[in-house]
Amino acid sequence: MEIVYQDKDICVVIKPARVLSTDEPGGVPELLRSEFGEPKADVRTVHRLDRVVGGLMVLARNARAASELSRQIRENEFEKEYCAVVHGCPSEELGTFRDFLWRDKARKMSFVTDEKVDAQEAILHYSVEQRNTDSTFVRIQLVTGRTHQIRVQFASRGMPLFGERKYSTLEDPCELALWSSKLVFKHPGTGEWLSFEREPPCAYPWCEGKDCNGAL
Repeated sequence: MEIVYQDKDICVVIKPARVLSTDEPGGVPELLRSEFGEPKADVRTVHRLDRVVGGLMVLARNARAASELSRQIRENEFEKEYCAVVHGCPSEELGTFRDFLWRDKARKMSFVTDEKVDAQEAILHYSVEQRNTDSTFVRIQLVTGRTHQIRVQFASRGMPLFGERKYSTLEDPCELALWSSKLVFKHPGTGEWLSFEREPPCAYPWCEGKDCNGAL
């Protein structure tokens, strides 16, 4: 697991797909403790990525840092940007999806609903970056952070992500095409604004219409 940045308060990593974000066997915190050579190191998850999602993730290395980063997330001071490749294409180059999502805990799935009872509002902004014959590369800014939010909101509009196996019946020969590409937040110790960016790997379906460096 690649470590992008670390100090006494935080650690920014590239989370591999299929690795848990949470502190359990095989999860990112455990892998970091192994990397540090400190089995009892204080490593805390403050935001999550779905198991099948890879990309940038920041973890706290003490209780104070975890509390401050969690506050920033709650108060929308923490910016998260994602890349995705979807089937079809949005009708507009720039847009906002606003829905209410209901979580079926038994099925571990979320659904767009007209009922507001027991549902949470989900908001994201997107921009189209590359249109291909049957796919679109989009950048997404999350306003809220609901479970499976990006996956559900695009699938509900007939644009499931490539590699989607929970909210789509299409069979794509790839992992889920969703990548955490940018994090912007205040350092929990110094208050300095930090920004980290990393493009998805140049592999199908990310490399459609791009060169091997990920450039359009």
